[in-house]
Parts: sequence; C-alpha cells; structure tokens
Amino acid sequence: MSGAAAGAVPELPEVETVRRDLDREIAGRKIKSVAVTGARSVRRGSKAELVERLTGRTMKAAKRRGKYLVVPLDSGEWMVVHLRMSGQLLKANPKDPKPKHTHVVITLDKGGELRFVDPRTFGEIFVVPPGKLADEAPDLDELGWDPLEDPVSWVDFARLVMSKRTALKTVMTDQKVVAGLGNIYADEILHAAGLRFDRPSQTLTPQELRRLFRSVLEVLHEAVAARGSSLADEQYVDLYGRTGLYQRQHQVYARDGKPCYRCRSTIAKTKFGGRSTYFCPSCQV
Repeated sequence: MSGAAAGAVPELPEVETVRRDLDREIAGRKIKSVAVTGARSVRRGSKAELVERLTGRTMKAAKRRGKYLVVPLDSGEWMVVHLRMSGQLLKANPKDPKPKHTHVVITLDKGGELRFVDPRTFGEIFVVPPGKLADEAPDLDELGWDPLEDPVSWVDFARLVMSKRTALKTVMTDQKVVAGLGNIYADEILHAAGLRFDRPSQTLTPQELRRLFRSVLEVLHEAVAARGSSLADEQYVDLYGRTGLYQRQHQVYARDGKPCYRCRSTIAKTKFGGRSTYFCPSCQV
C-alpha cells in the first residue's frame, strides 16, 4: 500500500473490535496497580492523579463513543481511552516483553496487564466524571449519530445530511454528524453508495439518501465482522495483537491505479480537505 494510506486508522470498526475484546476481558476485574511512563499519554490531569483514580477500582462493561473507548468504574467515573492514529490497547502477561512505546500499564487482579502502546503519542488515557464530560472533554460530549449503537430511520439520517449543505465527505467525517467515521470508511461508504466525495449533500435524491444510509450500515457491520482494517504499517491491532482483515475487502481505499471491482474503470486518488481521497470517476456520481 502507498505511504499515504498508512496511519489512517483506527476508526469506528477498529475501536468497536477492541471494545468487544476488552469487554470480554475486563468486566468485573479490579485494577491492582497503574504505572505511567509517558506524560503525553496523560494530558488531562497529572500522572499521579490518573494512578490514584484508577488503582483499586473495579471496571465494568466496556463501552464506545465514536472513536473513544469508555470503561465505567465502580467509583462512578469513566476511564476513557482514545487511540487516535497509532495507539494500541493490548492484553499481556507481565512476563511478556514490553513494546518500546508502552506508556501506561494497568495491572489487573488475578494476573494480566492492559498496556497502552502509542509510538506517535497522539492517543491518551484519562478519567472523568460523566457529569463533567462536557467541560473536560467537549469533543466526546458532542458526538453525533453512532451507526452501530443508535437506531435511526433513513428519513432522519437524510434530514441530517441534507441540512449540512456541503460536500458529502465533509459531512461523513464530521464527528458531530456521524460519530467514528474517518478517511477510510468515508471513501468505502461513498463508493458503495455510488456517490462522489465532493457531491453537495443537498443535491441528493431520496433514493440516493436511502442508498447512502444503507451503505453506512452495511460497510461498518462488514468491517467489524472482519475485525477492522490494518494498513501497510500494521499499526492497528486488536487487544490480542492481531491485525484486522477488512483491508482485503477495500473497494477504493489505497487502490488508486487499479480497476474498480464494479465497473472496471481506474480508481482515482486526489486530495480533499488535506487528506487523500480514493474514488471511482465512473460509477460514483
């Protein structure tokens, strides 16, 4: 894959995969100790504060908000993890060698560790009371529709898209509109719907809006079933260090110069909003 394709995940399917893994492993487990070595991974508060608020707490079922992992604690607070571009949350045995960029280690009762690994250090871990979410993490509090969690009708979705009056890819990657979508899945969804990335949202017909809605759900559910996409750098892995498989099903992303599976035209690549965008010039209108 091209270099431009690297580092674009995780998005909603990857984070949901980690959430499901995490839920199986940590629900009801107590945090025995916390070690923080990377200051950049703890930007909202001090390292000592994070250690204090986590140590001795029991974790409940893992949740997800957009691209954020949320773990409720028995204290009533939430532990929030954002992987951003290169973050990994890994289950490990204490005897396993620690990866070079391990910034936080959470030791669990009855053995085992959760390790937060992040080479680029854009990700973070923090603890927040739900009541203070809007003040401490407004980006988390202002998330829009979650296609995997929030049942909505295609009519409500259509009304939202039409109201934005801007390019479709801008709408699809706006976290206040659709939570969790990014560069990869916006391109894949728009191709599945047969719509161009720069098509003004208000110009879509009811049939096209229904097709777009269906494509959002289908692509995301298929991607989760394949445990997400791991690109050329293999930066995204699940809780057990395994890569995803959905990249094998990509229709356009990082396939510039190759034939479209649907119409055999050549997949194109362009810059849009500062990011690489992949599309079929023939079957996306």
